[in-house]
Amino acid sequence: MFVYCLGSLFLSFRIPTKEATVAKGIDFFKGTFQEALALAEKEQKYVFVEVYATWCGPCKQLKRTTFKDKEVGVYFNKNFINIAIDGETEEGDKILSRYNIRSYPTLLILDAKGRVLTRQTGFMKPYILINFGRRVVP
Repeated sequence: MFVYCLGSLFLSFRIPTKEATVAKGIDFFKGTFQEALALAEKEQKYVFVEVYATWCGPCKQLKRTTFKDKEVGVYFNKNFINIAIDGETEEGDKILSRYNIRSYPTLLILDAKGRVLTRQTGFMKPYILINFGRRVVP
């Protein structure tokens, strides 16, 4: 840690260590679904989609545990464009209809054209989620 004194003002900051810069968990794309598909095509990756609801218990559990797992993050961030979509928004409603989603959470792996390669519903432990991804990217 470095501390600088400028008169009566003290500034301090930490230089990130190698460990601090390693991804911890899944890094979810912040744009729209269509933007995620375009990025997947550009980067030649698949798209991992979590469709959730804010009130959904298993969805919250995924976010608190599985999606924060280091190994899950390393695998999914390397191989997929990851996006989480609230099924109860305008965009989410379109996704529910397009993919015939009836329960939360629904996890999809899509190609860059939006075609479903595999899907699963419900909570998954980290190693099971990685195996789910390996159905498409070994």
